[in-house]
This record gives sequence, C-alpha cells and structure tokens, in this order.
Amino acid sequence: MANTTPTGKKPILGLIGGIGSGKSFVARLLAQRGGYVIEADRLGHEALRQPHIRQRIVEHFGPQVLDAQGEIDRTQLAGLVFAKPDQRQVLEALVHPYITQRIHEAIDRAQADPSTRFIVLDAALLVETGWHRLCDKILFVDAPSQLRQTRTQQSRGWSAEEWRLREANQWPLDQKRTFAHAVLDNSGDEENLRHQLQTLLADWINHEAA
Repeated sequence: MANTTPTGKKPILGLIGGIGSGKSFVARLLAQRGGYVIEADRLGHEALRQPHIRQRIVEHFGPQVLDAQGEIDRTQLAGLVFAKPDQRQVLEALVHPYITQRIHEAIDRAQADPSTRFIVLDAALLVETGWHRLCDKILFVDAPSQLRQTRTQQSRGWSAEEWRLREANQWPLDQKRTFAHAVLDNSGDEENLRHQLQTLLADWINHEAA
C-alpha cells in the first residue's frame, strides 16, 4: 500500500549533494524500497534531443556543438558553458522549462501509480532551480571532496579540473546543506548506507502515513 502525506499525496523526497557524492546510487536504493525515481539529468539529456531546443542551441553556440549524427555533443557543449557562467545561464534558460514540465508530468504519473510508495527527485540543481519546493523532505548525500573527485574520475573519466569547474557552477555545499532535513553519510560501505536509508524511511515515510 502506498504511503501518503496528510494532504493525500505520496511524499516527495529530494536528493542534493556534491558532484560524485552518490545521489544516483542512493536513488537506486530508494527505488528498491518502492520509490518512483525522477532523474533530472536524464530529462536534461532528453531536452537536448528535442528539435526546437536543439535548433536554439545551435543558433546560439554554433554548429560545432553537433556530432556526426547531427545530435548535440554534450561533451563539446559542456566545454563551452561550464567555464563561462553567462553561457551556462543561456543553456539553462533553453532546457530548464522542458525539464520542469517533464518533472511535473512524472510526479503526476507517480501519484497515480498504486505501486509507488513515495517519489524521489534526483536533481543536481534541485535548490538552484527551485525544484526543491516540490519536495516534502530533502536528503543531503555527503562524502569527502577527495572521494567525490575520485569517483567522477573513475565513473565519468573527468579530470580534476573538470570536476572543479562543474562543482563551481553549483551552489556551495554548506549553503545546499541548509535546505536538508537529514544528511546521509556516503563515505563508507554499502551496508552502512542501506542501514541509514532504512532508518530514515522508517521515520519519514511511516510518519507521513500515520
């Protein structure tokens, strides 16, 4: 049976944290516990494939952002925007409205799905965009900076400079942490992480259902 808030809606949990903290892994663990996961990053990739958005991006950034198949080359585009905040803002203005619309649509589907216990919104820019206002609870996934950098090097092939640039394009972690209702320590092993999640869900989800 799905859990609901006092308003009759299934609770929405937002995930925040630094790059490489393990938010996506936490989201997968929450999915195993009945969570309906909405990945803003995936929706961002989807946005780049929309013909009208792709056209606007090419008009602004030039044809060099296209790959051999005529699709947006995300690596090439990232190289143009992450070192220049004004260009990043242009890109966000083009893609964020689409992502916001798709997030709302996904929330509606999840609310109507009887198999869903709760909803998880996994978005790197959750607070920067204001999407955190859609959430009932926010969980900060924490890990030391060196560990996070190592993870991105291993999983995404990023250099230390690329990790630094992308991190600099988000709000400071101390500022993000102030939005969190709880902090999840993801610097240890998976068993410890699962135990922390179990405790949190017992408090958050069962409490909301009471």
